[in-house]
Amino acid sequence: MTTPHPSLRLTDEVAQALADGAPVVALESTIISHGMPYPQNVEMATEVERIVREGGAVPATIAVLDGVPRIGLDEQSLELLATHPDVAKVSVRDLPYVIARGTHGATTVAATMRLAALAGIRVFVTGGLGGVHRGAETSFDISADLTELSLTDVAVVSAGVKSILDIALTLETLETLHVPVLSYGTDEFPAFFSRSSGHASPMRADTPEEVAAFMAAKWDLGIAGGVSLVNPIREEDEIPADEMDVVIRQAIADMDAAGIHGKEATPFLLGRIVEITGGASLKANIALVNNNARVGAAVATAYAARSAST
Repeated sequence: MTTPHPSLRLTDEVAQALADGAPVVALESTIISHGMPYPQNVEMATEVERIVREGGAVPATIAVLDGVPRIGLDEQSLELLATHPDVAKVSVRDLPYVIARGTHGATTVAATMRLAALAGIRVFVTGGLGGVHRGAETSFDISADLTELSLTDVAVVSAGVKSILDIALTLETLETLHVPVLSYGTDEFPAFFSRSSGHASPMRADTPEEVAAFMAAKWDLGIAGGVSLVNPIREEDEIPADEMDVVIRQAIADMDAAGIHGKEATPFLLGRIVEITGGASLKANIALVNNNARVGAAVATAYAARSAST
């Protein structure tokens, strides 16, 4: 068992679960503050926590509030993240800044991974990974999520990289960073809103137990870094890739025209895609997060059972 870092503030429920070796699932907070409009954001956060509990695990939504890294949040804190106008988007490089200043921060995939690892949590559920942006050969816009996956021992359950990104270059970068990518129940790498990306998955796993065995084998060998488990959106919830590509191209053109770049790019693009699709993309986004939560709870449960038996 890993002793949580003393700078973290854990809820009693999360602290007890970790002490008991019970399954815990980390959840990010950027999707609440910067990924969805109100009130859908807080409704989504509450529903995801409910799904994790239903799957037999303890949810631990992670954020920085008043400069304190929090592992597990109550309803009031979720509401604050969903509505407060001055919650910063916080990656790993930003953590010391918001902590030193005593301000609020919603954690990205990378920052959530780092804080989850410091708490001793091995499974983390998100919507989509960051990756290599389209046009990165000139902009060098590559998400810190990929670097963090190469460093931090956490399994990240997502619906693939966000479809606004360059999937081929993202997969190449993950290979370079020796990050294993497992597709859950499919041979194809999913594309967030869509089940199909046109890219084969490097590896496949079909059950939570297979994923747990992979995690154990990797870390038992001392191979540092995370595991990317990509879980396709359910067929009834997806937006076909050819439809999404037209929407994404329009959203990117609008972003370029507005001169938006850097850490503001993804929130703008996701918001613009919601507008162009008349809300269909938001509905799909919520559905895929819920689906990832079901898989994440099952994987955390299988990994905890495996750890208890060894």
